[in-house]
Amino acid sequence: MGTPLDTHEAQVGEVVDRLEEEYPEPEISLNFSNRLELLVAVILSAQCTDERVNKETAHLFEKYQSPEDYANADEDELAEDLNSITYYNSKAGYLKNACQQIVEEHDGEVPDTMSELTDLPGVGRKTANVVLQHGHDITEGIVVDTHVQRISRRLGITEEERPEAIEVDLMDVVPRKHWQNFTHWLISHGRDTCTARNPDCSDCLLEDVCPSSKLQHDVDLADGSEW
Repeated sequence: MGTPLDTHEAQVGEVVDRLEEEYPEPEISLNFSNRLELLVAVILSAQCTDERVNKETAHLFEKYQSPEDYANADEDELAEDLNSITYYNSKAGYLKNACQQIVEEHDGEVPDTMSELTDLPGVGRKTANVVLQHGHDITEGIVVDTHVQRISRRLGITEEERPEAIEVDLMDVVPRKHWQNFTHWLISHGRDTCTARNPDCSDCLLEDVCPSSKLQHDVDLADGSEW
């Protein structure tokens, strides 16, 4: 059992080194071939698995190929085309209205600034960060999805609960050059090991630097320590 690291910076450095070695070529798991498809896929991915989104967009991107296609679509028909996606009615409205705004205010091009992206219906900071990073090669922040939210709290890097506040804490300690990959590393680690309901602490490469480790918990209880 290793000793706890003294600072968040040192801990995060260790986390980064280990996850980078474990996942040397992290990639976004959503399928897309251009910025519009990326925007659509990320909007659809809210509270829905990437696997489900990819299955739906395989045919969606054949039918809707431009912002005008979404903007001019019948909203009920668009919703029906999304009916296996969580909250498909709301998301159909987001896509139609966002694309109307892209056509009217951005000459049919997906914006490349945080403020313009978050001004689009259905687009929050997380979605905007993904589009900037993977669509425009611009990194302004760290994408905080459910995996990043869960694992960063388990690691004790942050005590915040809101994604926006968690992002601020992470940006303070994660080197900027790792901001994009940090998200993908935690997502991969969250899927493989540090799952939401039953994390596999016995097979976790971060176990000795994680204050939430169940193994550490067991040792503390055996020692009579408070948890």
